[in-house]
Amino acid sequence: MCSDFHLAKFSSQRSLLKWRKVSISMGSSESRYSPQQSRCTLMERMGKCLTPDMTSARLKYLSLSVLVFQTTSLVLTMRYSRTLQSDGPRYLASSAVVVAELLKILTCVGLVCKEHSYSVRALSSILRQEILHKPIETLKLAIPSGIYTLQNNLLYVALSNLDAATYQVTYQLKILTTALFSVSMLGRRLGLYQWLSLLILMAGVALVQWPTDSPGTPEKEQPAGGSPFVGLVAVLVACCSSGFAGVYFEKILKETKQSVWVRNIQLGMFGLVFGLFGMLLYDGERVREHGMFQGYNSITWAVVSLQALGGLVIAAVIKYADNILKGFATSLSIILSTLISYFWLQDFEPTSIFFLGAVLVIVATFLYGYESKPASNPSRA
Repeated sequence: MCSDFHLAKFSSQRSLLKWRKVSISMGSSESRYSPQQSRCTLMERMGKCLTPDMTSARLKYLSLSVLVFQTTSLVLTMRYSRTLQSDGPRYLASSAVVVAELLKILTCVGLVCKEHSYSVRALSSILRQEILHKPIETLKLAIPSGIYTLQNNLLYVALSNLDAATYQVTYQLKILTTALFSVSMLGRRLGLYQWLSLLILMAGVALVQWPTDSPGTPEKEQPAGGSPFVGLVAVLVACCSSGFAGVYFEKILKETKQSVWVRNIQLGMFGLVFGLFGMLLYDGERVREHGMFQGYNSITWAVVSLQALGGLVIAAVIKYADNILKGFATSLSIILSTLISYFWLQDFEPTSIFFLGAVLVIVATFLYGYESKPASNPSRA
């Protein structure tokens, strides 16, 4: 009886052990052939299975393409539109700034509406709560908005007097002004490489602006009737305004937890008011005579759209781009602007001094975004 009991117990333990082995083998086979991984294996065979690293890399290259396209096309189309000889009056820069602000507001309203599942009631509630019920927070944006409006008008003045390549290189001085305002307003500390890059940047811009005409050489005619000195002053003031307004806006964003798109709506509202005031003050007579949209054509609308949507597109994709990628995009934009200005617009004669200055500016752009890695401590290895 006792032996039968032990024999039954032994056989049951053996059966249990065999069942566990079968379960383990089935579990391992299931882990090897789970539905998700088998689906991924099938998709890999079809070339459609994307890992997170592959997706991130594709987004980075998409960001690079968007940044290069926006920065290059805006400068070139704006320069072309300001130097194009056409019958009738030329379009007003102040009018283009107003229309760009209006398009920016409408775009941001659409993005906020999308964030709330296209609910008009939720959209009106958000705008009423964030804009009307917080007047102090809204009024804080009047300062950067007025400066941005001034900057946008100055860019039209600069590209009416400077070729696209010289403008692109000189406008990189905004890195210097932004850095200085970040140190003074945000208490940010710059590293050795960043201070060195700012010195290289100033040297490069100085070489780009270096006069190349010898005393005995007759002065070249300016086909567009522009003044390089006026263009240079406009770029320098635009760089200062861009640095201050950008740092001030960054400080406001860090102090509150408001949506970036709502902030852009507030900026656009003040920008629209300031733009209309400036248009009526400086171009009021021409507006009354020929209308606000005088001289508008397809190129003008392209410039206005790029100016309105460009900053929003960059804001949307910039989170996927690191500092090296942004520097690479700036460098490509400078090179493309130089080539197109020389071969297509034919308003630019490159010199060896210009190329040296442009190379220094590109190097400074990369160096400013470089982050040195801390050295590993061998004692802790």
